[in-house]
Amino acid sequence: MKHRWPSLLLAGGLLAVAHAWGADAPLTLEEALARAEQPHPELMAAQARQDLADAELALAESANDLRITLEAILRSGHNPLLDKYATDHVARLNARKTLWDGGRQTADADAGRLEREARALQLLDTRAQRRLTLMNRFFDVLLTDQRYAAETEFMAVAYVNWDNTRDRHQLGQASTPELAELEARYQEWRLRRNDSERKARERRALLAAAMNQPGQLPAELAEPSLGGSERPLPEFERLHGAMLDGNPRLLAQRQLLAASRQRLNAVRANDRPSLEAEAEAAAYSRDASTRDDLRAGLNMIWPLYQGRRTDARLAREMANFHLLQAQHDALQLELRQALYETWQEIQYLREVERPAATINSTYRDWALERARAEYELELRTNLGTSMAETQAAKARRKGVEYRLALAWERLNALLGGPVEAIRTEEKKS
Repeated sequence: MKHRWPSLLLAGGLLAVAHAWGADAPLTLEEALARAEQPHPELMAAQARQDLADAELALAESANDLRITLEAILRSGHNPLLDKYATDHVARLNARKTLWDGGRQTADADAGRLEREARALQLLDTRAQRRLTLMNRFFDVLLTDQRYAAETEFMAVAYVNWDNTRDRHQLGQASTPELAELEARYQEWRLRRNDSERKARERRALLAAAMNQPGQLPAELAEPSLGGSERPLPEFERLHGAMLDGNPRLLAQRQLLAASRQRLNAVRANDRPSLEAEAEAAAYSRDASTRDDLRAGLNMIWPLYQGRRTDARLAREMANFHLLQAQHDALQLELRQALYETWQEIQYLREVERPAATINSTYRDWALERARAEYELELRTNLGTSMAETQAAKARRKGVEYRLALAWERLNALLGGPVEAIRTEEKKS
């Protein structure tokens, strides 16, 4: 009966994993990825930046709008002709409209439109990064559960070996050092198994946080159906060109650079004259020959001297432009490296890791069948070890597939769209 302990302990461990976090329906990868569009601090921050850009654009476009003001004055003053104090109340309704401002409003509005487009691209990239984070957290939970199951198997085997040797030790058939070694081995596997259980809870907490559902740990995850890992992988230079044309972060940075150039034009236009139309209707409590009840005019305003204000604003915007240029160049290098590493990883996983994991898994399946047959014939008693090694081999193989799926998703995010679009363009050309 003691040889049945590995299976019994494994069953108990797997039940603990399945029910420790509740009894809800298994969470699917599709359900987790759907949370990428749901409210989350990162997504809300990106949306807020876009809303701010929309407001700045509306402000820039309204700079030359018609302005209507009402002015009412209640006052009294000494009149030398009447030699007494008399009321001099005034009410004015004034309308002004800038007709030409030297290009300031146009440059500011163009800058606002470019920044709004940049923030929209950044929002798009935030959604793509959210998908990557959710997929990564989902796979982490699956892998941790599989490691937990394998280490539960190994712990059970170590326990049975120690327990059997303890009985033999009482009969004088095993030495004390041998018993101590087996107990230490069991305790080591018990420690690793419990650590995996702790990590499983941590990974679930990270997944719940990524889904913006802290405290609602998913009970069980459904094994995803992963496809597309065998699709053709274009050459690196072709991918690099597509990334330069389509990466949303890089495109956003270019839009911010263009917006900064337009703001430089707006600052330079501050020294140019402007032309505005004005109309006014007024009412006075004291009549005078120099006062008009109705008037209209065309006003030219030319700032001849503004101190160092324009130079300071120009220097500030120029420094901001240089900062954005440096950020653009650094981002381009960073993205190229990320693309190269992803491209290399896909090739390595498909050509090296996957075949090795597949061969190892096939061998472990064969070894398990042989161990099961020998166990039934009572020739050997290592069935538990074979089961544990098979479980570990399956976890390794699935881990390769998870990494491949993540690498392809990361590649799509770097390109700003599915890699299939590149092959479609190649066929058209």
